[in-house]
Order: sequence, then C-alpha cells, then structure tokens
Amino acid sequence: MFPRNNVDQEARMSEIRTDSGIEVKPVYRAEDAGASPPDPGQYPYTRGVYPTMYRGRLWTMRQYAGFASARESNLRYRYLLEKGQTGLSVAFDLPTQLGLDSDDPRAEGEVGKVGVAIDSLEDMAVLFDSIPLDKVTTSMTINAPAAVLLLLYELVAERQGVASNLLGGTIQNDILKEYAARGTYIYPPRPSMRLITDTFAYCQQHIPKWNTISISGYHIREAGATAAQEIAFTLSDGIAYVDAAIRAGLPVDEFAPRLSFFFVSNPNLLEEVAKFRAARRMWARIMKERFGAKKDASMMLRFHTQTSGASLTAQQPLNNVVRTTIEALAAVLGGTQSLHTNGFDEALGLPTQDAATLALRTQQIIGYESGVAATADPLAGSYVV
Repeated sequence: MFPRNNVDQEARMSEIRTDSGIEVKPVYRAEDAGASPPDPGQYPYTRGVYPTMYRGRLWTMRQYAGFASARESNLRYRYLLEKGQTGLSVAFDLPTQLGLDSDDPRAEGEVGKVGVAIDSLEDMAVLFDSIPLDKVTTSMTINAPAAVLLLLYELVAERQGVASNLLGGTIQNDILKEYAARGTYIYPPRPSMRLITDTFAYCQQHIPKWNTISISGYHIREAGATAAQEIAFTLSDGIAYVDAAIRAGLPVDEFAPRLSFFFVSNPNLLEEVAKFRAARRMWARIMKERFGAKKDASMMLRFHTQTSGASLTAQQPLNNVVRTTIEALAAVLGGTQSLHTNGFDEALGLPTQDAATLALRTQQIIGYESGVAATADPLAGSYVV
C-alpha cells in the first residue's frame, strides 16, 4: 500500500551534511566507530575529564546575567541563587568591556544596556552585596580590562574578609577572539598578550583557584564559523596563549591547569557531542606532545558551554525553549563543566525573570529527571558519534 522501497532509495541517494560539511550517512555500523577510547578521566580524556563525571556532582549551573545598575543585577543574582543556580556569571555592559566610565561621551546610549555598568570599587561591592564570595564561584565575561575587574573582585572579597586564596571563578581574558569575532579590544595584540600572561603569573601567586582565562569559541561560532572551525580557531588561540606564557618564563605545568575553555552548543545534537569529545582529545595531545606537559590537569580541557543565541528566533519565541533544551542536553552529553541556558525571549531583549527561571529549570530537569547524569559519557559506543 505504501511505496516504502522508493522512500528508502530516495533517502539513501539524498546527501545530508552537517554545518561543518561532514556527510551524514543513512546508517552507521561498528566498522565506522574505530577503536574505543580510554575510560573517562583517562588521557586523552575523550570521554570526559573526571572518572564518574556528574554522578557525584552535576555541572555548575551558571546563568549569564547583568543589566542596568549594579543593584538591579545583584537582585537578579540573588534571585537565581535562591532558585538553585550554583554559580554566577557576570555580563558587563559594552562601556565597561571597553574600559570606559559610564559618563564618557563615547558610552552614551550603551550604559547598562547589554550588561551591568561597573565604574568603581563601590559598584563592584554593590554587585556582590550579600553574596559570600568564598561560597560561590564567579565567571566574569571581561577581556581587555580583565585584570582591573579581577582586582576589584579581589578587593570586594577582602572587604568581606575572604582571603584571595579561597576565591574561585573565571575571567574570560581572551583577547585574541576579540580581534577575530567581537571587537571589544582596547590595546594592540602584543601589549594585550602581555596583560594576559601577567595575569597568569599574578593568579598563580595570589589567587591559585582562579581560572585565569576562558579560551572562547562561542563568539567565533556565533559570528559564522562551523563546529569544526570553532574547535580549530579556539585551540589555535589556546596554543598562542601557552606559547606566550612559556616565553614569559612560566613553567607549563604551573599555569596550564588553570586554563579553561568556552564553547557554544547548537541544535545539531550529535555533531555537538562529537565536537566536545574531539576538542578534549585534541587539546590533551597538544599539551602533552607539543608542550611537554606532565600533570594530568595541564592536559584536561575543562569548558563552560552556553546555548546558541544565534539559533533563537524572535518569531514564535516559545519554540526557543525546545531549541535551548536540545542544546543544553548536547552540552551535558558532551561532558561540559558548567552551563548557561539562554532565555526563550533573548531574541527580543534581555531575558525576563520568568524566562531566566525557565532557563535554569531546563538545566535542573536535565540534571535531576532525565537520567543522563547517572553514568559518565552515555553516548560512548555510538557508531555515529
């Protein structure tokens, strides 16, 4: 009754490729998979950087937020923490990212628009009011002035009576992708690289638990790169930072354990999972074979993931809930260490409180109800992955 054979023949003949141009076959078999990689927690960490991954502790649920004034952003942070968020992620406005005060004529029209405005130590103190900095880790998306914002954070902690060696978190501090994809740079490349390696050295001595850089493919992908190009450019930037730090006299096994990465997760679930696994394997081999790293921690690619802003639509915005859920699931199946899920209304503006809450609940449902956190690397053995 139904011409199934014709349908099958058409499916076999039609070519499907991922965004990276990789052809997807109609079916995969054991011979496509190759040799099984080592267990999670073992070099080259294809299956994850920790042996049990999320079984003992879920990824950090780190929702990216910041808008208007320090006081308003502080209220959003405290709200999200009350709802179960497990880490902070600070969005700064464009003037702050470019080292401009809010009253600078060049900042007109941009103050507090896509992030929080920070002009002083007092602003930073208000931003983290009633948030214990020895209990919460903070990621700050700041690049050209990263050293200054980190110092302000350290001074706020000092006011709270929290020693620098107890602080945990990340500064993005990734200037190379700014030249390529974002544009919030202040200084030329050479002095910018000097600021970054100086920050590596400072944190090693004074804030040893701090991730000194978040080497970012997210913005490169959102600017139009494919999944394969995202890995290529990000790992290339990582190589440049390691080279610069070694030239500055820093031993690789002293600074490399505090390097971290930042990737996007797009709706193509299987390609994204394969991307994360491949990036881990490649970085481990680069650090061991190219740079002679000896410590396991120097070879582990630990990364934060944000779901794709470019995949969201202003039309039928509730459909973005489904897109973001698929993207978040791909990040978890790919072994992310922390995750931000976008609000469904972000194609229209800054996320409303309801959208921010639902985005957090999406992570919590994946973590506590889907079952995917019960075993490490659950897609291991997939012929297609």
